[in-house]
Amino acid sequence: MRELTFIINEEDGGIKIRDYLRKFGVSSSLLTKLKNTENGITKNGVFAKTIESLSEGDILKIRIENSGHMPSPTKRDIEICYEDEDILVLNKPAFVPVHESLNHRGDTLSNFVSYYLKEDTAFRAVFRLDRDTSGLILIAKHELSAAKLAGRIKKDYYAVVQGKISQGAAINLPIARCGESIIKRKVDENGETAITHFQPISVKNGNTLLKIRLETGRTHQIRVHLSHIGHPLLGDELYGGKCDLINRQALHCKTIYFTHPVSGKEITVESDFPEDIKVLI
Repeated sequence: MRELTFIINEEDGGIKIRDYLRKFGVSSSLLTKLKNTENGITKNGVFAKTIESLSEGDILKIRIENSGHMPSPTKRDIEICYEDEDILVLNKPAFVPVHESLNHRGDTLSNFVSYYLKEDTAFRAVFRLDRDTSGLILIAKHELSAAKLAGRIKKDYYAVVQGKISQGAAINLPIARCGESIIKRKVDENGETAITHFQPISVKNGNTLLKIRLETGRTHQIRVHLSHIGHPLLGDELYGGKCDLINRQALHCKTIYFTHPVSGKEITVESDFPEDIKVLI
């Protein structure tokens, strides 16, 4: 259970509770759950209806239940880069899926979070990384955090690609499913809009370390775009990358930037490169 307290200022005096909470980012579905939770919404210590008006100096509290069901817990050595009552940021190793699937039970990030939090609540990864991509993942600890952070996190990816790239650019090419394949994607004029910005950082042994920002979040977007312009990621066998130096795509989500869903503070979380990418750069 997460309890949040709001002290009403002069500007919000006269506003209805439901409108105040919606302005803060409480969704309609969460608002309904709060109304159906015992003491889910109180004003000055007393149960309150959402149609009631607020006055300057009122103390409004909401109690968010962490309802849901976690997968089975699994102990694992995964670095925690940031944590508070509302969010958890992990440095996901390569070869670890984010969610359980038909082929992955008990060996995913969700299983570790279940073990670490020791709560039977929903697993809320605000975004996801491919199984073989390493780097930062943000987990929302309750529904409000998940809703306020979805689609609002900026990420700096780093990739090591084949060949020398001397200047930055943007790739604006649509991406679609490749034939009947469930996994593979390709650049296709009938696909969805996809925009990738990249900037070269350094060159070593004829390969380039790139810093990458995405405007869109299509499946395999970085891998598809860079392969299309003739610079596949090292280790990315699916899209033509050489696998003699690294046995997975050389892609790492190193830094994330976001506004905290409760405090409103601007937060930056950074991670180090994993050893297999350090060797390349």
